[in-house]
Amino acid sequence: MGLNLPIVTRLGVFGGAFDPPHLAHVALVEAAIAQLQLEQVRVLPTGQAWHKTRHLSDAAHRLAMTRMAYQHLPQVVVDEREIRRAGPSYTVDTLHELQAEFPQAQLYLLLGDDQRRSLPSWHQIEEIGRIAIICAAGRDMAVRAWNEESGTSQAVAPLSDTMQARIQTLEMPLMPHSATDIRELLAKEQAISGLVPPAVERYIHEHHLYRPL
Repeated sequence: MGLNLPIVTRLGVFGGAFDPPHLAHVALVEAAIAQLQLEQVRVLPTGQAWHKTRHLSDAAHRLAMTRMAYQHLPQVVVDEREIRRAGPSYTVDTLHELQAEFPQAQLYLLLGDDQRRSLPSWHQIEEIGRIAIICAAGRDMAVRAWNEESGTSQAVAPLSDTMQARIQTLEMPLMPHSATDIRELLAKEQAISGLVPPAVERYIHEHHLYRPL
């Protein structure tokens, strides 16, 4: 007999490099669960990111750290599909897959402010807006993460007025640190306490990640 699992009607989707996952990433998902009444959030570490200019850390490390970062949230499922997917990893493909798997769910695409800024360059952005409600962190969050986390500093065409109107803002505390800052601190052998979850900090030190060669 199959399990009678509860039907998910409000599903959050949050992707990123998580290299490493930090407290602003966690705060965004916590805010989304509370403000949008999400029953489940799929957190998806990026596989082959088409927009990244730098080499990402090994997927196994990023996956392990992401699981640690969200282990306190029962609504979160860390989803490996983008890591396993061959070729470039596009958000629109993930949304189509989740739409097929959860046909009764409204999808909510969760974005940090850096991701909101890069939206005009996303593959099939209008289709993304058709499938999911886009919910982005307030504009003060992760401002310094723009160059690194978006993978580009190029000027891009603005979103259409229709798309802009469909973007909801999540109320977030000001958390300006970024994965870039954290990697730079570690490269200089400086402390990162208070920037990442304690379990992630221990993992980074145990595996000597982001250290100078």
